This record gives sequence, C-alpha cells and structure tokens, in this order.
Amino acid sequence: MKRWAPLVGLLILAVLASLLLGYRPITPVDLWQALTAPDPTDAAHVTIRSIRFPRTVAGLACGGALGAAGLAIQALTRNPLADPGVLGINAGAAFAVVLGSLVLGQADAGLLAVLAFPGAALAAAAVFALGGGLRGNVSPVRLTLAGAALNALLLSLVTAAVLMRGETLDVVRFWIVGSLAEARARPLTEMALAAGAGALLILALAPKLEALSLGDALSRGLGTRPGRVQAGALVCISLLTGAAVAIAGPIAFLGLMVPPIARRLVGAPLRPGLIAAALLGASILLLADTAGRLLFAPAEIRAGVMTALLGGPIFVLIARRIRPGAVG
Repeated sequence: MKRWAPLVGLLILAVLASLLLGYRPITPVDLWQALTAPDPTDAAHVTIRSIRFPRTVAGLACGGALGAAGLAIQALTRNPLADPGVLGINAGAAFAVVLGSLVLGQADAGLLAVLAFPGAALAAAAVFALGGGLRGNVSPVRLTLAGAALNALLLSLVTAAVLMRGETLDVVRFWIVGSLAEARARPLTEMALAAGAGALLILALAPKLEALSLGDALSRGLGTRPGRVQAGALVCISLLTGAAVAIAGPIAFLGLMVPPIARRLVGAPLRPGLIAAALLGASILLLADTAGRLLFAPAEIRAGVMTALLGGPIFVLIARRIRPGAVG
C-alpha cells in the first residue's frame, strides 16, 4: 500500500491544482459550493463548472490513457523509447480526424472523434510492420526510426490538410500541439468510456503480453499465441491513443516518460505497472496543463508544449542509457 500512496496523493494534488489554480484563483470554499450548491450568477462557480471541471476530466481521461498506452507499447515492442507520440500513432489519429473533417465538413464532433481509432490503428500497424514486426525481429532502432519518419510524414499531412480550412490558425494549433483548452467541445463521456474499455482490455491481456517478453518459442510453449496477443495489444493501444487524441489532440512524450517512473514505483509486473502509469499520466498532464496556464497568464502555454519540454530531455536520457543489444 505504501508504494501506491505517492501516486494517489499526486493525483489528488493535480486534480485540486487543476480546479483551483489559473488566471482567476478559486478558493476551496468556492469549489465546494460550486460542486454542491452551484449559483449560476457566481463567476467562480461558472468558471469551475463550465471550464475547469471539463478540463480536469479531459486531463484525467487523456493522461491516463496515454500513460497506459505508453507502457503497453513499450512492453509489446520491448523498446523503452516507444511512445504513441514518438511512433506516430498520435499523428495517425489526428490525421484521420482532420481528413474526416475535410470530407464530412462540420459533422458531429462525436462522429469525427470516432475516426481517431482507425487512424491510430493503421499508424500502429504501419510502424510495427516497418519496424520488422511481420518478420518477428522487431528492432528498437528500426522501430523508432520508422515511427519518427511516419510521425513527421503524418504531421506534415495534418498541416497541409488544416491549411485548406478557413479557421486555419486555431485548428493548426490544436492538431499539431495538443491542448485541454477545448475540452468542453469534445465528446468527453464517449471517449472516456473508450479509454476505459481499452484500459480494461490491456489489463486482461497483460499476463500474455508479459509472456511474449520471454521470446516467441518459450511463450508458445506456455500456450501463448504471439500473433493474437500482438494484434490484441495493438487494438488496446489504438483505443487508448485514439480516445486521448480525440479529447486533446496529439500530446507528445507523455507515454514515454511515464512508464519508467511507474515501473520504478511499483516494480516490473505489467498489470500494476499499467495502473500506476495511468495514475501518473493523468497527474503529469494535469500538472503540465496547470503550469501552462500560470507561467505567462493570461496567455497560455499548451499542455502538449509543456509535456514536450519535460519529455524531450527524458527521451535523450533513456536513449543514452540503452546498451547495444539490451532490448529488441
């Protein structure tokens, strides 16, 4: 229980900071009244219920999904540099939504959000195939290079697609660098349910995913079918990443920096690691979003920029610690 206390405490701190801190500070008394006896004429109550509460829920769902997806994809590829953002899965989901909005016009936000899932799945499958997955010899370096190339290609296509729209600047900002600022306009309930389904499925699949780390021959001897497990894991990762992108756009590096911290806190077993990664991912994204609102208030630094500032150095640190042949 001791090892879970810091994670739960950090999450509670992050939620309170997200609700209370900002350009307009809110007192705990106002927060309590806004939740229990809201007054529609009170500016503080309106701020909490209309802006900060949806934003906090979005951060919980998106951060939790990306944290779990990051650990799942690292377990699947046995690559500590794997991350939905680095491997282009976020960009694949974003491209599918932007392309859908061009084709369908001002369609229902929920309908467009659904497109994030096939986009994420196709991008994940493409990177896995380019990284040598079809031949059964996934290489961390090849996988990372394939993901980086696909990520650059897809983000370029996203930029080209949104430049064709009238409301270009805000759309480019959202789909190039993710943000929680538009949480009210997103289908939060539906995407949170999709992320929850992905989380439950990957928790159920965790023992078989761990068996794959023993190698194909040994895992087959234990009754595991690698192809089915890998396909199931990709479906879960696509659900988690697609839901996160539909809520907040492409948030980079969160799935990369969370897994090593989660494993250090709760140990190597994958199932508790996934839960810890979800708690940490939600906490870090909420704290990054809150810090971005405070640093240059009333201007705002997007949550995707803040996670990139944190994640970039961590990516370099992890890459420097990898020994040749240690993974893959």
